[in-house]
Amino acid sequence: MSLKSFSLALAGLASLAITSSALAQKKYDPGASDKEILIGGISPYSGPASAYGTIGKSIAAYFEMVNAEGGINGRKIKFISLDDGYNPAKTVEQTRKLVEQEEVLLLFNTLGTPPNTAIHKYMNDKKVPQMFVATGATKWGDPKNFPWTIGWQPSYQSEAKIFAAHILETKPNAKIAILFQNDDYGKDYLKGFEDGLGDKKSLIVSKVSYEVTDPTVDSQIVTLKGTGADVFFNITTPKFAAQAIKKMAEIGWKPTHYLNNVSASVGSVLTPAGLDNSKDIITAQYIKDPTDPQFQKGKEWDDYVAWFKKYNSAANINDAFNVYGYTAAQGLVQVLKQAGDNLTRENVMKQAASLNITLPMLLPGVNVKTAADDFFPIERQQLSRFDGKTWVLFGKVYGP
Repeated sequence: MSLKSFSLALAGLASLAITSSALAQKKYDPGASDKEILIGGISPYSGPASAYGTIGKSIAAYFEMVNAEGGINGRKIKFISLDDGYNPAKTVEQTRKLVEQEEVLLLFNTLGTPPNTAIHKYMNDKKVPQMFVATGATKWGDPKNFPWTIGWQPSYQSEAKIFAAHILETKPNAKIAILFQNDDYGKDYLKGFEDGLGDKKSLIVSKVSYEVTDPTVDSQIVTLKGTGADVFFNITTPKFAAQAIKKMAEIGWKPTHYLNNVSASVGSVLTPAGLDNSKDIITAQYIKDPTDPQFQKGKEWDDYVAWFKKYNSAANINDAFNVYGYTAAQGLVQVLKQAGDNLTRENVMKQAASLNITLPMLLPGVNVKTAADDFFPIERQQLSRFDGKTWVLFGKVYGP
């Protein structure tokens, strides 16, 4: 071989090594490239659960800030968030559009138990991450059977067990009435509550359901008052939670009132229902409520307010759903940072299942921790009581 041929061969080998090294460093699935990460979202911007639409908007606003600050590992996030009106059939349609036409890398924080249930099998069959879903149904923590779906917030069953434990501690002879949404979301809370009561399930004197298509729950509240119950467990989404609180005040029914966390927003639920009407309601929390004076100071609050004013100013700062969206988006950003240049769907799920972090707007003592066999990122909560202006935390932090 001539010297020239030898030199060319060496150059070729060097070029091949560089190319191989570059390929080894960067791995992409559909939705990812050197410049962009394409993420899909589905929220109810219309329909009976539209109060939750602010979550999708706050997520988009957080990603806007991330992009303005240079993106993630040099890549900008493109977030395509579609409306499903909280209608599972529409969720399926929008999911197919995002996965098959837009070719997103993953779906993020799709909202609601019935909508997510409708796409659960599809997402796992397609092997596309159904990441940090905005629902606490217990089924999202099943990595063995559904390895492409991971939850975010505490499970409904674990939250309901906290309420049951508190009732048994404070009112062991309670007469409990329950209003629940007649779907997987409502039944999941109900199961956790009954499991928490154990052999004291007989304390429940009435269980009444409503459909998400019902105009109001006024008649259900009147029925429940008629049972003589002195404890009420309110398993409703925001629109119906506000209606229930308002109707209870109108008819003078004043039981000890437990409200599921998914409707505990001061801005979206308690204010429309009437702050006086909402006094003394008990809920469980894991994120800092933006109306709580103890959290309205320090760097974490200042950073939140600065983001809110610059990127999300059209929203209501008293609405905790904005804190939820902000915090969930931070969780995904951490996953994508950990994924580095290996932006395959498989690696994204691997990183989501290896988190151990705290986030600025989670309550003290609440963290995000996952493992290959633990798809419940947030598992700790604390009880709080509404004093007419804000939620006041009390008692211990429950959870592992």
